[in-house]
Amino acid sequence: MNIVLLEPEIPFNTGAIGRTCVATDTALHLIRPYGFILSDRNLKRAGLDYWEKLRLFEYKNYDSFLMEHPEISETSSGSPRLWYATTKAERTYADVSYGPNDYIMFGKETAGIPEEILVRHRASCIRIPMCSDERSLNLSNAAAVILYEALRQNSFLKLETKGRLHRKEWES
Repeated sequence: MNIVLLEPEIPFNTGAIGRTCVATDTALHLIRPYGFILSDRNLKRAGLDYWEKLRLFEYKNYDSFLMEHPEISETSSGSPRLWYATTKAERTYADVSYGPNDYIMFGKETAGIPEEILVRHRASCIRIPMCSDERSLNLSNAAAVILYEALRQNSFLKLETKGRLHRKEWES
């Protein structure tokens, strides 16, 4: 799986998403400009010691991201798809089928994904249901919600699904 952050602004969110990506063997793609520098201590604090394990890719802008990923398709013909997470979408993240190599894009915290991009990709826009009075969820929470649905649909890929106790054994 792949998480894409378009012009992220808050280092804590990016750090927390990076940590989630490491824990799920998901690549993180960052599209400039950022509202911080990658050496920001808040980004590192949120990502803890996970940041060094992160599969991180950077792009100078949205067009360069698309040019570097010609494998992305608008249809589910076996090629990876790019999903656009937005509060403006007509269907929810649970209404679509994710492939194991799909990309899920999130926009900047203050503005989301530009509507110029969204209108060109209407069929690939997804949303998380919430109360109509609220603008949006925290970016790192939204990324986790949608990523885990995509992983669930793909039988969690290579992830461990059974927990182990440290000092005790589960009773039968």
